[in-house]
Amino acid sequence: MPIVTVQVTREGSAPGRKSVTPEEKAAIIEGVSEVLLNVLSKPLESTYVVIEEVDLDNWGWGGLPAEQYRRIRAAAQS
Repeated sequence: MPIVTVQVTREGSAPGRKSVTPEEKAAIIEGVSEVLLNVLSKPLESTYVVIEEVDLDNWGWGGLPAEQYRRIRAAAQS
């Protein structure tokens, strides 16, 4: 029985949104379950997918908070 945890930032996928939609979560669950079926032959009914939404200010990479890193990256691409 595989259990997969997926973490996403709690900001949504479009401007002005503050979370991932139920439809997007359903697509994540379906997609992850299909990967485990196709790669490890794990039946869909035995695969559990947990989605954790993390506040953006609790997320970072490159040694920086996510928003600061994104600003620097956007400025460098301009």
